[in-house]
Formats: sequence, structure tokens, C-alpha cells
Amino acid sequence: MQPPSVVDRVPDQDASRLLSQAEQQAPEQAAKTRLEAANILARQGQRDNAFDAADAVDENMLSESDRVRWAMLFSELARGLENPRAVLRATQVLDDELPMQANQQKTLAERQQWARQALDQAEPAKVSIPELEGVDIRRIAVALPESGPLSSVANAITSAMRSHHGLRGDNVQLSFIDASQYSLDEIYQRAEQMNAQLLIGPIDKEQVTQLEQRNNVPLPTLALNYGNSASNQAPQLLQYGLSAEDEARQAARRAFQDGHRQMSIMVPDNAWGRRVGEAFWNEWQGQGGEITNAVRYDPSSAVANAVKTALNVSGERARLNNIDALFLLALPEYARQVPPTMDYYYAPNLPIYATSHLHEGRLQARLDQDLNDVMFIDIPWQIPDAAVGGEEALPFYSTYAELRNESDASMFRLMAMGVDAYELGIRLSDLSALDGLNGSTGTLRLSGDGRVYRELPWAKFQNGVPSPILIPGLLNDDQ
Repeated sequence: MQPPSVVDRVPDQDASRLLSQAEQQAPEQAAKTRLEAANILARQGQRDNAFDAADAVDENMLSESDRVRWAMLFSELARGLENPRAVLRATQVLDDELPMQANQQKTLAERQQWARQALDQAEPAKVSIPELEGVDIRRIAVALPESGPLSSVANAITSAMRSHHGLRGDNVQLSFIDASQYSLDEIYQRAEQMNAQLLIGPIDKEQVTQLEQRNNVPLPTLALNYGNSASNQAPQLLQYGLSAEDEARQAARRAFQDGHRQMSIMVPDNAWGRRVGEAFWNEWQGQGGEITNAVRYDPSSAVANAVKTALNVSGERARLNNIDALFLLALPEYARQVPPTMDYYYAPNLPIYATSHLHEGRLQARLDQDLNDVMFIDIPWQIPDAAVGGEEALPFYSTYAELRNESDASMFRLMAMGVDAYELGIRLSDLSALDGLNGSTGTLRLSGDGRVYRELPWAKFQNGVPSPILIPGLLNDDQ
């Protein structure tokens, strides 16, 4: 038996003093101090206060023997308060195979079984993952391709995940699987061999579609794309990605909120343009708006051809009687030509709503002068001044600062996606934590179908620089 520690000898009535001391102590000592305070409060019959003290313990900072003591106490308190999620958190020590007495192991196993049954009998929350409820997620397998057409995308995501993981300094173990070498079933087999609690990936859209058509997946999964199915059948499958369709739907909602009702749209004449254009069209009509012109342009042709059609140009002048705004899906080189062309056809004041794709993410005021007054959405990491009022207010700023200096600008959104994928992964034990998570790629929300959606901040170009749009309806302000 170990000799009593200093905190063991503190009188019972001093639990509050211990909790005050813990606020000033290093993490290891603070964890032990809070554990002793919880023990004192439990002995005094203050079970609610004891639970709160035990709940505040960072059990990963405790020695093995103290972790067992904490698990026994916290699970007992949580069981008495009928809190199954807290019981599952406490009994996670069983998975770590810590040295403990047989009766302790039996007691913890019984409490764990009660907690799982209680969660199963309760009305399940949307997309809940019972296997992960209340469990610390410490072992994550990441399955992304190291070769093939998606390898450069995957490399940007994985390098950002590694950097963010290192800067966080937490005790999560990341293991990587080359998804280009294995089938989906083989990927899961390898992840299970790694004792992973969670799989991040795949990124291939067809593979995600295959997964969402299954009744279940072998392991809780955060896919890094959205499938094509109408609904997601697999309850343990969540999907997250950078969806241009989502951006188009947000643009439709914003334009309608700003009072516009008759919209012209310009999208490229390819599969991507058709998908995004359809998303905008459906959302806009669902709001009650009218599409008066829809142009599918050839990106290699003269911009004037598309603008003339979109704006009903006749006699070198736009006819805007039935058009009060334009939705534009375009890459930077093409997009920069649209406003000057509109000016030429006497439509300088027609509001333009666009997706992030016209913004390269680099400060280049001279080039982007031609985009002045164009409104667009983008991830916070790409428009920090417009999104949050400056870089230092960004989510996960230390990772942002490191990646911003090292990364290729064309891959920076994908790196932000890698950071948010990591953050989503470690939070899957409590899905309520995903409701309104401020991420690098936007405000993240989990829907009932297991898809994570992003709400993005708005900006408009002023003097070639993205500036904030804060108040709906005030589009002509010098903000």
C-alpha cells in the first residue's frame, strides 16, 4: 500500500480549499487534488458536489492506481444520479486494462452494462452513436489515399491533421491507412486490428455512397465527403466535407433574406456547375424566389457572351426589369471579368452573390479590385478580418498560424478541413458538442441524417480586400 499523500491528510472540511488550490496547480497535481476533494465531499454526503468535483478531474493526468480510484468513485456517483454517459466515461478504464482488483473490475463492468442498457432504452438522440457515448476517443484511424487522383487532396488533409494533433499535444493516437491499397472492408479490418475507436475517411464520393447504403458500418465513421444517396442508412456513419452545393444554398438564403426575389444565375457548363446550379435553383424556389435567367457558360469563352445572356442585354444595355440580383459560380480568373463586363453593359449596381470559389485566399488587392462589391462566403480561415475580426480570434489560431505560413494557398481550405475533421472526430462521444461548433471551415452543425453542415461567414470585396458584411439588408453601406 502506498503511503498517504499530502492531500490525503487534509481534514474533511477542507474540500473547498482543495478545489481552490487545484485551480492554481499544474495539471497532474490538480487532477489528484480534485479527486481527493471529491472523495471528501462523497464521505460528507454531498453527492452532487462530489460528482461535480470528480467530473472536473482530468483522469488522464492521474497515476494508474488513482485512475481506478477515480473510476470507482465517479461511476458510483454517476450511477446514483442516473447519469449513464458519465458512467461510460468512468468505466472507460476497463478498455485500458489497468491493474485492479477482481471485485473492482466486476463492479465497473456491471455499471458499464447498466449505462449501455439505460442509453439503449432511452429515446435515442439523432444520429447518436451509442458505442462512443461518454467515451474518451483516443485511437483514431485515418483512411485516405496516398496515390491516385485524390492523393493531393488527401495529403493536404492529413498533413494538417498531423500538425494540429501535434500542436494540441493531446493523447490521441492517430494511425494512417493508405486507402488506395485496400477495399472498404479491408480498411475496416485494418482499423479494427489497430484497435481504433473511430475511422476518419473515406474521401471518395462513390465509396461514401456505398457506405451510406449499408444498414451499418463496422466502426463509427466520419467520412470526408457526402454520398449521392437521398438518405444515409448507416447510423454510425457521419459525413463532412467542403460542399459547393451547401454554399450555393446559403447564397440563395442570403439573397432572399436581403430582399431579392428575381435572380439570374451564371454557372459553368460542366457537371460541377450543373450540381451547384441545381442546388441554388431548388433552394431559391423553395424560398419563394424566381429564376429569370439561367446561363451555363463555357469557361474558355468570352465572358461577355454569358453576361449578355444573363442580363438580357439589348443594344449594349442590360435590361434588368425582371432581375434584381445575380448568382455567380466561377473561379477567380473568370470571376474577375464579370463585374467590369456588367459595368460595360450599364449594370454596375446589380448585387452579385458568389461562392468561395472566386476567392484565392491571398491578399492581392490589385487583382481583386475588379471584384469590388461582390458578396461571397468563405471559411473563417480564409477571411479572418471579415469573419471574426482578425486572425488571432480564429478558431485553432496556433494551427492556423503554422499552416498559413507553410501551405500552398490552393490547398489551404483542405488543410482547414483536416483540422475540423480532427476536431469533429474527438468530439463524437458527445454529439451535442457538434451543434454550433466554431470550426476552421465554418460553424458546424450535425443534421439528423448524419451529415455535418457548415454555415459560412459573408464578406464583400472593398478596394480588392474582403471586408465584413454584418447586417442583412445593408448592402450599400461603406462597411
